[in-house]
Amino acid sequence: MEEFEYGPVEILLISFEGDRPGPALSEALLDLVEDKTITLLDLVFVARSEAGDLRIVEVEELPDRAELPDLELGELGLAGLEDVEELAGQLQPGSSAAVLVIELTWARRFSSVLAASGGAVLHHERIPAPIVNAVLAVAR
Repeated sequence: MEEFEYGPVEILLISFEGDRPGPALSEALLDLVEDKTITLLDLVFVARSEAGDLRIVEVEELPDRAELPDLELGELGLAGLEDVEELAGQLQPGSSAAVLVIELTWARRFSSVLAASGGAVLHHERIPAPIVNAVLAVAR
């Protein structure tokens, strides 16, 4: 069985207040990386001015690396300019976000075994945490 170099990859657009994520969000991301739950392959910051102008900043262009000084990115440039611009179309004027390209490291071996056995994922759907928690809170 051939082991995959990468597991499934997801692209996330996450918003936050201000022009960069706060220390708690940065720490939570670093925890996921350190626990080998995810591998952060690429990270790009985007901001839309009140006038609607879009600013795109790669993490390595930031002087303090956005409070993520120890972060090693696996595949810089994986989030292409066209992808980032398309995702940034969701930003309202005066808002900021980050585009994260993450490998689901926890699923790498499972993906290799699934492919080797002739299996395939037929459907994948993510239910956002706020929705799950709200539904379960009402159900209790």
